[in-house]
Amino acid sequence: MRRIPRAGSDNVGQGLPVPVLAQAGGHRLHRLVRVKAIGLNPLEARLRAGEFPLVGQPPFILGWDISGVVEEAPQTGRFRPRDEVFGMPLFPRAASAYAEVVSAPAVHLARKPASLSHVEASALPIVGLTAWQGLVDLGGVSEGDRVLVHGGGGGVGHVAIQIAKALGAHVITTVSESKRKFVEGFGADGVIKYTAVDFTEAVRDIDVVLDTIGGDTVEQSLEVLRPGGHLVTAVAEEDSELIAKYEAAGTRFSGIAVDPDPVALRGLVELVEQGRLRVHVQGTFPFERVADAHRLLDGGHLQGKLVLTV
Repeated sequence: MRRIPRAGSDNVGQGLPVPVLAQAGGHRLHRLVRVKAIGLNPLEARLRAGEFPLVGQPPFILGWDISGVVEEAPQTGRFRPRDEVFGMPLFPRAASAYAEVVSAPAVHLARKPASLSHVEASALPIVGLTAWQGLVDLGGVSEGDRVLVHGGGGGVGHVAIQIAKALGAHVITTVSESKRKFVEGFGADGVIKYTAVDFTEAVRDIDVVLDTIGGDTVEQSLEVLRPGGHLVTAVAEEDSELIAKYEAAGTRFSGIAVDPDPVALRGLVELVEQGRLRVHVQGTFPFERVADAHRLLDGGHLQGKLVLTV
């Protein structure tokens, strides 16, 4: 396991030896998973830096996205030893997934699609569930809707483009010039280069905006929504004044509080198996190079996801 001994940007990857089965717990509703790959997320860099105490004060072990093989399981219930599974267990509670072995509630896991490697499967849960819950559960996207995805080249963004397309939407996204071909490869119908074009002048009558950027983008997006339209943000802080402004304009504002919803996870699996969803991994790092991976994570502007291999 990799434990963060204290908060701060200089603590990347400092590890203390911990017994590998420390998380087993023996709970009859949990499955002990031998981890093969761990998906990294920007949230983990922020937690490591001490920006907010989601998992308490250090020392703590980061991580949620895993893919691996069931090592121990009861004789009844879902999953058996040697089953290949993936998921985002326990979020937002600590799952301590930067580890060789993780104990996870069976309901928070799904069978890994055969078409995905462990690396690809570990990259999917948080970004996939965030996009699904934003577009399906909150946004209610349906056939013919116009959807704007801010930050389509990132982890959540490139998955959201594909989910929206699978729902039958017309999808427009904002990206940097370097990511234009990347998002077009995932089916984006329209691409706005945010460094060259003001998106508020480029689009109108949007049914659902999915925001992965935050900042001024959230308030500016009000200008492009149709009456009754809906902004769903994965990053913005709750702002009662902004919510009131959206409501006064006859639109809606929602924040995503992602959770390990098994129904949504199965929905992602179905899209993968139908060939309508794939996840892009920008780079992989062996487990012992978690520090290098976090330095790249700190830099931002990633194309897709980073993954640790175990």
